[in-house]
Amino acid sequence: MISFINVDIELNRKPVFSNLNLTIQPGELVYVAGRSGSGKSTLLKSMYMDVRPKKGEIQIAGYNSRTIRKREIPLLRRKLGIVFQDFRLLEDRSVYDNLAFVLKVTGTKEKQIPEKVMQALGSVGLESAAKAMPSRLSGGEQQRVSIARALVREPLVILADEPTGNLDPDTSLETLEYLKKINAKGIIVVIGTHDYELIRHSPARTFLIREGALAEAAVRETETGYRPVPV
Repeated sequence: MISFINVDIELNRKPVFSNLNLTIQPGELVYVAGRSGSGKSTLLKSMYMDVRPKKGEIQIAGYNSRTIRKREIPLLRRKLGIVFQDFRLLEDRSVYDNLAFVLKVTGTKEKQIPEKVMQALGSVGLESAAKAMPSRLSGGEQQRVSIARALVREPLVILADEPTGNLDPDTSLETLEYLKKINAKGIIVVIGTHDYELIRHSPARTFLIREGALAEAAVRETETGYRPVPV
Protein backbone atom coordinates (compact mmCIF):
# COMPACT_ATOMS: atom_id res chain seq x y z
CA MET A 1 0.00 0.00 0.00
CA ILE A 2 1.06 3.61 -0.65
CA SER A 3 -0.07 6.37 1.70
CA PHE A 4 0.49 10.13 1.75
CA ILE A 5 -0.59 11.64 5.08
CA ASN A 6 -0.85 15.44 5.36
CA VAL A 7 2.12 15.86 3.02
CA ASP A 8 3.67 19.18 1.97
CA ILE A 9 6.27 19.04 -0.80
CA GLU A 10 8.53 21.84 -2.00
CA LEU A 11 10.88 21.93 -4.99
CA ASN A 12 13.57 24.60 -5.16
CA ARG A 13 11.86 26.23 -2.17
CA LYS A 14 8.59 26.57 -4.07
CA PRO A 15 5.45 24.77 -2.84
CA VAL A 16 4.30 21.94 -5.10
CA PHE A 17 1.78 20.12 -2.87
CA SER A 18 0.05 21.21 0.30
CA ASN A 19 -1.64 18.89 2.83
CA LEU A 20 -1.71 16.03 0.35
CA ASN A 21 -3.56 12.86 1.37
CA LEU A 22 -3.63 9.81 -0.87
CA THR A 23 -3.97 6.05 -0.45
CA ILE A 24 -3.28 3.47 -3.15
CA GLN A 25 -4.22 -0.10 -2.35
CA PRO A 26 -2.26 -3.24 -3.34
CA GLY A 27 -3.07 -4.31 -6.89
CA GLU A 28 -4.43 -0.92 -8.02
CA LEU A 29 -3.67 0.81 -11.30
CA VAL A 30 -3.78 4.57 -10.79
CA TYR A 31 -3.32 7.51 -13.13
CA VAL A 32 -1.94 10.85 -11.96
CA ALA A 33 -3.01 13.40 -14.55
CA GLY A 34 -2.10 17.02 -15.04
CA ARG A 35 -0.43 19.51 -17.32
CA SER A 36 3.32 19.56 -17.86
CA GLY A 37 4.90 21.15 -14.82
CA SER A 38 1.93 20.45 -12.56
CA GLY A 39 3.93 18.15 -10.26
CA LYS A 40 3.40 14.64 -11.66
CA SER A 41 7.10 13.82 -11.75
CA THR A 42 7.64 15.35 -8.32
CA LEU A 43 4.88 13.18 -6.88
CA LEU A 44 6.43 10.02 -8.33
CA LYS A 45 9.91 11.06 -7.18
CA SER A 46 8.58 11.45 -3.66
CA MET A 47 7.48 7.81 -3.78
CA TYR A 48 11.04 6.64 -4.34
CA MET A 49 12.39 9.25 -1.91
CA ASP A 50 14.23 11.33 -4.50
CA VAL A 51 12.12 14.22 -3.18
CA ARG A 52 11.36 14.25 0.55
CA PRO A 53 8.28 15.88 2.08
CA LYS A 54 8.69 19.05 4.09
CA LYS A 55 5.76 18.00 6.28
CA GLY A 56 3.72 14.85 6.81
CA GLU A 57 4.76 11.33 5.84
CA ILE A 58 4.82 8.94 2.91
CA GLN A 59 4.50 5.20 3.48
CA ILE A 60 5.48 2.84 0.67
CA ALA A 61 6.68 -0.77 0.45
CA GLY A 62 7.15 -0.98 4.20
CA TYR A 63 9.16 2.24 4.51
CA ASN A 64 8.21 5.61 5.97
CA SER A 65 9.65 8.95 4.81
CA ARG A 66 9.94 10.12 8.42
CA THR A 67 12.06 7.22 9.60
CA ILE A 68 13.87 5.89 6.52
CA ARG A 69 17.65 6.20 6.72
CA LYS A 70 19.73 7.32 3.77
CA ARG A 71 21.35 3.89 3.50
CA GLU A 72 17.87 2.28 3.33
CA ILE A 73 16.74 4.23 0.27
CA PRO A 74 18.46 1.83 -2.17
CA LEU A 75 16.68 -1.03 -0.38
CA LEU A 76 13.34 0.72 -0.91
CA ARG A 77 14.09 1.26 -4.59
CA ARG A 78 14.77 -2.44 -5.05
CA LYS A 79 11.09 -2.97 -4.27
CA LEU A 80 10.06 -0.43 -6.92
CA GLY A 81 10.30 -0.43 -10.69
CA ILE A 82 10.66 2.96 -12.38
CA VAL A 83 9.83 3.68 -16.03
CA PHE A 84 10.89 6.99 -17.56
CA GLN A 85 9.67 8.87 -20.63
CA ASP A 86 13.15 8.87 -22.21
CA PHE A 87 13.82 5.13 -21.66
CA ARG A 88 17.29 5.64 -20.05
CA LEU A 89 18.73 2.44 -21.50
CA LEU A 90 22.48 1.79 -21.56
CA GLU A 91 23.23 2.27 -25.25
CA ASP A 92 26.53 0.35 -25.14
CA ARG A 93 24.88 -2.82 -23.80
CA SER A 94 22.46 -5.28 -25.35
CA VAL A 95 18.86 -5.56 -24.24
CA TYR A 96 19.78 -8.65 -22.21
CA ASP A 97 22.70 -6.88 -20.55
CA ASN A 98 20.57 -3.85 -19.68
CA LEU A 99 18.38 -6.09 -17.56
CA ALA A 100 21.18 -8.31 -16.28
CA PHE A 101 23.07 -5.23 -15.05
CA VAL A 102 20.18 -4.31 -12.74
CA LEU A 103 20.23 -7.77 -11.20
CA LYS A 104 24.01 -7.90 -10.82
CA VAL A 105 24.27 -4.59 -8.96
CA THR A 106 21.56 -5.70 -6.54
CA GLY A 107 23.28 -8.97 -5.69
CA THR A 108 21.23 -11.51 -7.62
CA LYS A 109 22.97 -14.88 -7.91
CA GLU A 110 24.60 -15.29 -11.32
CA LYS A 111 22.82 -18.54 -12.10
CA GLN A 112 19.40 -16.92 -11.54
CA ILE A 113 19.99 -14.00 -13.90
CA PRO A 114 19.28 -15.63 -17.31
CA GLU A 115 15.88 -16.96 -16.25
CA LYS A 116 14.83 -13.69 -14.59
CA VAL A 117 15.91 -11.62 -17.60
CA MET A 118 14.09 -13.79 -20.12
CA GLN A 119 10.95 -13.91 -17.98
CA ALA A 120 10.88 -10.11 -17.82
CA LEU A 121 11.43 -9.79 -21.58
CA GLY A 122 8.70 -12.36 -22.13
CA SER A 123 6.31 -10.18 -20.14
CA VAL A 124 6.67 -7.48 -22.81
CA GLY A 125 6.96 -9.77 -25.82
CA LEU A 126 10.65 -9.11 -26.51
CA GLU A 127 12.42 -12.43 -25.88
CA SER A 128 13.68 -12.37 -29.49
CA ALA A 129 15.31 -8.96 -28.97
CA ALA A 130 17.57 -10.08 -26.10
CA LYS A 131 20.78 -9.79 -28.16
CA ALA A 132 19.80 -6.55 -29.90
CA MET A 133 21.31 -3.17 -29.09
CA PRO A 134 18.80 -0.52 -27.97
CA SER A 135 19.60 1.73 -30.95
CA ARG A 136 18.30 -0.99 -33.29
CA LEU A 137 14.86 -0.96 -31.68
CA SER A 138 11.88 1.31 -32.29
CA GLY A 139 10.81 3.80 -29.63
CA GLY A 140 7.97 1.54 -28.56
CA GLU A 141 10.30 -1.45 -28.25
CA GLN A 142 12.79 0.57 -26.23
CA GLN A 143 10.03 1.57 -23.83
CA ARG A 144 9.02 -2.07 -23.49
CA VAL A 145 12.63 -2.89 -22.63
CA SER A 146 12.54 -0.19 -19.95
CA ILE A 147 9.33 -1.73 -18.59
CA ALA A 148 11.01 -5.15 -18.54
CA ARG A 149 14.00 -3.61 -16.73
CA ALA A 150 11.62 -2.18 -14.12
CA LEU A 151 9.95 -5.57 -13.79
CA VAL A 152 13.05 -7.78 -13.62
CA ARG A 153 13.49 -7.41 -9.83
CA GLU A 154 9.88 -8.47 -9.23
CA PRO A 155 8.85 -5.16 -7.63
CA LEU A 156 5.83 -4.41 -5.48
CA VAL A 157 5.18 -1.15 -7.34
CA ILE A 158 5.79 0.16 -10.87
CA LEU A 159 6.07 3.96 -11.17
CA ALA A 160 5.74 5.12 -14.77
CA ASP A 161 6.55 8.79 -15.43
CA GLU A 162 4.98 9.83 -18.77
CA PRO A 163 5.76 6.36 -20.22
CA THR A 164 4.09 7.18 -23.54
CA GLY A 165 5.31 10.76 -23.86
CA ASN A 166 7.69 9.97 -26.75
CA LEU A 167 5.43 7.49 -28.53
CA ASP A 168 2.80 7.72 -31.25
CA PRO A 169 -0.85 7.04 -30.31
CA ASP A 170 -0.95 3.39 -31.41
CA THR A 171 2.33 2.55 -29.70
CA SER A 172 1.15 4.39 -26.59
CA LEU A 173 -1.89 2.16 -26.31
CA GLU A 174 0.25 -0.93 -26.85
CA THR A 175 2.60 0.18 -24.07
CA LEU A 176 -0.37 0.76 -21.78
CA GLU A 177 -1.60 -2.78 -22.43
CA TYR A 178 1.72 -4.19 -21.18
CA LEU A 179 1.49 -2.08 -18.02
CA LYS A 180 -2.05 -3.36 -17.48
CA LYS A 181 -0.85 -6.97 -17.83
CA ILE A 182 1.77 -6.30 -15.17
CA ASN A 183 -0.89 -4.76 -12.94
CA ALA A 184 -3.04 -7.87 -13.43
CA LYS A 185 -0.32 -9.81 -11.58
CA GLY A 186 -1.14 -7.82 -8.45
CA ILE A 187 1.59 -5.18 -8.81
CA ILE A 188 0.62 -1.58 -8.06
CA VAL A 189 1.08 0.55 -11.20
CA VAL A 190 1.09 4.35 -10.94
CA ILE A 191 1.14 6.20 -14.27
CA GLY A 192 1.85 9.92 -14.47
CA THR A 193 0.47 11.28 -17.74
CA HIS A 194 -0.97 14.28 -19.55
CA ASP A 195 -2.36 11.97 -22.29
CA TYR A 196 -6.05 12.01 -21.46
CA GLU A 197 -6.87 9.83 -24.47
CA LEU A 198 -4.83 7.11 -22.79
CA ILE A 199 -7.01 7.32 -19.67
CA ARG A 200 -10.20 7.43 -21.72
CA HIS A 201 -9.16 4.29 -23.56
CA SER A 202 -8.47 2.33 -20.36
CA PRO A 203 -10.23 3.97 -17.42
CA ALA A 204 -8.93 3.41 -13.91
CA ARG A 205 -8.79 5.39 -10.71
CA THR A 206 -7.54 8.83 -11.73
CA PHE A 207 -6.20 11.79 -9.76
CA LEU A 208 -5.95 15.28 -11.21
CA ILE A 209 -3.30 17.71 -10.03
CA ARG A 210 -4.46 21.32 -9.84
CA GLU A 211 -2.80 24.15 -7.93
CA GLY A 212 -0.95 21.92 -5.50
CA ALA A 213 -3.93 19.71 -4.74
CA LEU A 214 -4.92 16.22 -5.83
CA ALA A 215 -8.54 15.30 -6.55
CA GLU A 216 -10.16 12.19 -7.97
CA ALA A 217 -11.31 12.79 -11.52
CA ALA A 218 -12.94 11.21 -14.55
CA VAL A 219 -11.96 11.84 -18.17
CA ARG A 220 -14.90 13.16 -20.16
CA GLU A 221 -15.43 14.61 -23.62
CA THR A 222 -15.63 18.42 -23.72
CA GLU A 223 -15.85 20.97 -26.51
CA THR A 224 -12.06 21.04 -26.73
CA GLY A 225 -11.47 17.30 -26.49
CA TYR A 226 -11.09 14.83 -23.65
CA ARG A 227 -10.31 16.39 -20.27
CA PRO A 228 -10.19 15.17 -16.65
CA VAL A 229 -13.01 16.54 -14.57
CA PRO A 230 -13.07 16.31 -10.73
CA VAL A 231 -15.74 13.94 -9.42
